[in-house]
Amino acid sequence: MEAKATPVSSSGRPPSVVLAEFETAHDVLHAAEKVREAGYRMWDTHTPFPVHGMDRAMGLSDSRVGWIVISMAVTGLSVAFLMMHWMNGVDYPLNIGDKPAGAPGSLPSMVPIMFELTVLFSAFGAVFGMFHLNRIPRHHHPLFESDRFRRATDDRFFLSIDADDPKFDVDRTTALLKDAHAAHVEVIEEDEP
Repeated sequence: MEAKATPVSSSGRPPSVVLAEFETAHDVLHAAEKVREAGYRMWDTHTPFPVHGMDRAMGLSDSRVGWIVISMAVTGLSVAFLMMHWMNGVDYPLNIGDKPAGAPGSLPSMVPIMFELTVLFSAFGAVFGMFHLNRIPRHHHPLFESDRFRRATDDRFFLSIDADDPKFDVDRTTALLKDAHAAHVEVIEEDEP
């Protein structure tokens, strides 16, 4: 099988991403459906507000953050129980009212701490899990080179396709986005080393 040559622009640098600008949420939603149907896998949409139906249009599955949160919640609950059992029943046993504080019968006194650590570990799991899954922080991305992309947080809608996508071809990708009624299509080149 012959290796695909990476196309280069007039500046001699290979493309990094193709960025398409759309004027309405409906247009970018329609374009997302076309890109998904074309078989692209490494692409994203950038909108100033959540667009209803975008997850389905992009073919995204449910978020994995929930699984991270539930596993961290169970971890927090277990850590709290084991910590209090060790501290009150093994390391420094207390006998209050003829009842050992670390015994299994003293579970009601452990509930507030178990609740707090469950919530704390869940919150950390949600935040750091989201950071990991979204690859945040990323202080530089080739999209930041586009002057038009600054309007993504204001009033414009964008769809970007990475050059690392197996189906990526500058001409075909650009044509696909123009067929999806993009107001403007821009090829962003890789940064110079």
